[in-house]
Amino acid sequence: MVTTIISVLAAICVLILAIIIDLIFGDPSPRTPWRTRFNLHPTVWMGKLTKALVLVFKNPNPKIEKLNGVFLAIVVIGTFTLPVCFGLDLLYTWLGYLPYVVVAALILKFTICIKLETDWGKATAKAIESGDLVEAGKYSHFSRRDPKDLTGSQISSAVIESLAENLPDFKLSPILYYAFLGVPGAVAIKAINTLDGMVGFKDKKHLNIGWFSATLDTIVSYVPARLTAVLIIVASAILKEDYKNAWKIARRDQAKTPSRNHGWPMAAMAGALRVQLEKPGKYVVGEPLEDITSEKIMRALKIRNLVIILCVLLTIPIIFLTRLFLFPY
Repeated sequence: MVTTIISVLAAICVLILAIIIDLIFGDPSPRTPWRTRFNLHPTVWMGKLTKALVLVFKNPNPKIEKLNGVFLAIVVIGTFTLPVCFGLDLLYTWLGYLPYVVVAALILKFTICIKLETDWGKATAKAIESGDLVEAGKYSHFSRRDPKDLTGSQISSAVIESLAENLPDFKLSPILYYAFLGVPGAVAIKAINTLDGMVGFKDKKHLNIGWFSATLDTIVSYVPARLTAVLIIVASAILKEDYKNAWKIARRDQAKTPSRNHGWPMAAMAGALRVQLEKPGKYVVGEPLEDITSEKIMRALKIRNLVIILCVLLTIPIIFLTRLFLFPY
């Protein structure tokens, strides 16, 4: 029993330490891809490996290319997950808990992105508040849209959409899969998410080679996306936002986005803030009960932060059960 308690405490320390490291150091900005720190990030390595393998696995025969898409995902996920799995096992076996906790936390940190998004959200809100839409538009690429003709409210909408959409992808999914499957589980989720972001498109170039990665991402994100919506509603109630409207809009508008999963947190966030979020020509969620302003970005950040805290608290009993029955460390 003592060993189990120590194991659980170590696992919790890994998670907390990983989040603290991210809050202090953050991630390198993709706006400066020439910097060494950016190129050393594991997600960049995942992307580069995916690009290289796509060239190898592309095939004029659609059926063969679809099969190759399965191999593409397996190779990328395995390349990053298996060394972590066996490496941490050896580290724990030979050096004990302390070195394991430090290294595991560093690896887990790379699957979580909080600070970079926070800094960009605050910078956007500040720029909009001062009327500098050119500066504010620099951050709208989070939602993959051209900032050239966007208004302040449209930029605010793009940022709020991104905050909600990225909650399961870059925060809750890694945390939840870490709770169930340890650091390798979080790394696998990061690899799947990266694959989807690289090849999971429905255009002619990626339709066959990326179908498996896109399907896999949809499957593994199914529960985290819906849990995110629930936690947004709970956080909204705690923060005295419109949690009833969040529930109403989440149920009504979750299917209006192209993604089967991202619509849940986006609709819940729109409802909580009493705003309408729109990507022109793509989707509209929520109701324009209030204007979308820079202040709404800050309120969305508060909701997002509380959702992360609630998720961490939720994982503690899961960590206890998995370390008791599944893991030796």
